[in-house]
Amino acid sequence: MRVELVFRLIGAVAFAIGGWYLGEFLTSQVVGAERLRYTIGIAVAGFGLGLLLTPYLTIAPVVWLRDKVHKIPVQDLAAGFIGLIVGLVISALLAIPLSMLPSVFGEFLPFASAIVCGYIGIVTLVAHKKELFSLLAGRFSVSQEARDRGYTQEVLLDTSAIIDGRIADISQTGFISGTMVIPRFVLNELQRIADSTDVLRRNRGRRGLDILNRLQKESMVPLRIVELDVDGSGDVDSKLVKLAIQRHSPIVTNDFNLNRVAALQGVRVLNINELANAVKSVVLPGEEISVRIIHEGKEHGQGVGYLDDGTMIVVEGGRKHINSEMEVVVTRVLQTIAGRMIFAHPKAE
Repeated sequence: MRVELVFRLIGAVAFAIGGWYLGEFLTSQVVGAERLRYTIGIAVAGFGLGLLLTPYLTIAPVVWLRDKVHKIPVQDLAAGFIGLIVGLVISALLAIPLSMLPSVFGEFLPFASAIVCGYIGIVTLVAHKKELFSLLAGRFSVSQEARDRGYTQEVLLDTSAIIDGRIADISQTGFISGTMVIPRFVLNELQRIADSTDVLRRNRGRRGLDILNRLQKESMVPLRIVELDVDGSGDVDSKLVKLAIQRHSPIVTNDFNLNRVAALQGVRVLNINELANAVKSVVLPGEEISVRIIHEGKEHGQGVGYLDDGTMIVVEGGRKHINSEMEVVVTRVLQTIAGRMIFAHPKAE
């Protein structure tokens, strides 16, 4: 508020001074005290106008620009900066011959070429940012020894991971480094699922295609569809495992069977379900938590609720508290293949 007031006062004084000079110019033909009255009136009007409009001419544009910059993805900023540098270098090379042109052209065209080349450079590299960062990722890839140790600049996406959809959110967090690679046979399987006569499979396939579109537009890491195939393998999972062995790349999946098969053959697997379980909140027996009972459990008198991360809580005697919030005490935590389950009883008991 103080900053805005300071800007208002500075703007009001500047407008008042401008109004004074404007009044003197407009009343140059008027003589005597009447000229002074007009000049003072215009200056006072300028003071009031400056007091009113200064924040909209100074603070508001800066805040608007700051918000816009915060919403621009880092990749766009980096690509735009590189494009600007390339454009300015090209304009500097053009400035020498352009400056030799006669009179006005020699003075104006070098400046105009800097603006045009800078703009073209920014637009071009922002439009092709994914290809740019894919090229840079390939240029600065790690050694074969580092690949053998599990450090790689690319990961292979499985069909199940794409359909699951959580990969789109994970790709924006920075947990995946390098390029996400989708072999053509994985994309073909996704298209077959989307064209299936079964409604459920068709919906899953279309969801996967939507996730791919989202990855291409919003992912913080590059996404590449590669024309690769593996000879002598029939199903997609076998092809993916063999391709991962050939390229020393991990597989991103949430398919339990593919996870086991790949692990048996020494392929590193990034399992989305395991990541989700790993980041779930940790509770210990004896802790008190608040939970909303949603529905009744399998056993008599049980109520079931869920934490924010989806963890199921089974509350003994919680059936009578359905659709209400209650304090419970954790009695035991059970880790299953499907995830973590928490058993509790009401705090009052």
